[in-house]
Amino acid sequence: MRYGGFDLEYKELGGTGEMVPEIGLGTWKYNGGVEPLRRGIDLGANLIDTAEMYKTEYAVGKAIKGRRDKVFLATKVLGSNLRHDALMRAAESSLRFLDDGVIDLYQIHWSNRSVPIKETMGAMEELVERGMIRYIGVSNFSVVEMREAQRAMTNNPLVSNQVLYNLKQRQIEPYLIPYCVDNNITVIAYTPLADGSLSGKSRFRSDRGESTLEQVAKEVDKTPAQVALNWCLSRPNVIVIPKSNSVERTVENCRASGWSLSTNQVQSLDAAFPQ
Repeated sequence: MRYGGFDLEYKELGGTGEMVPEIGLGTWKYNGGVEPLRRGIDLGANLIDTAEMYKTEYAVGKAIKGRRDKVFLATKVLGSNLRHDALMRAAESSLRFLDDGVIDLYQIHWSNRSVPIKETMGAMEELVERGMIRYIGVSNFSVVEMREAQRAMTNNPLVSNQVLYNLKQRQIEPYLIPYCVDNNITVIAYTPLADGSLSGKSRFRSDRGESTLEQVAKEVDKTPAQVALNWCLSRPNVIVIPKSNSVERTVENCRASGWSLSTNQVQSLDAAFPQ
């Protein structure tokens, strides 16, 4: 889809038929006010991710006021609120902070082995039945935990897993990404710029990796941050949710979509940032 003079591409969320932008907007440690989020929405980056833990649901609610029909809204429940009643209260609380009637994607932030997974996923399915949430996702789940979560549900698929992924943190590649591809689960990569260290603006450089990133950026006439994000998107089933507190950086991040690194460029970055 074309926004602001460039094409921001969309991918299907799991097997739902729901199309979401491959670059969304994260809000962990977000303090940029409404404008960066609204600019992102205007550019087509209309997946906004927040969480009970982040304490940014209220800010997100303010930013999407009057624009809700354009937004795919995602939030997460704390791992300490996975008992049935606690989960119901947490969802109701998030809806109040967001000042909205439905959460598009509700995610379990962390697994909790002290709570039976059947109880948790049963509560998540009940939220779907009540019309409070539309889709069920998880975050920071291993392959084993994803299998258990899906088996515990009877009427809904597990559509996403939000996990740490960037050039410097590639632990999900051998097992988790292939499992998600095989089971039609979208990987939502958080911290895709490694806390800004892949933006080309960091004082801390890992020599070979940083120099290769900068070289590829020159080849494609993009910024290092855009290359780092596009590298994530070269993986199957992966979308990214970078956080930015400024309009300028939000626009920069969105422009990481609509083009692709060459196979050789991806491979050179793989080699420069080994697992």
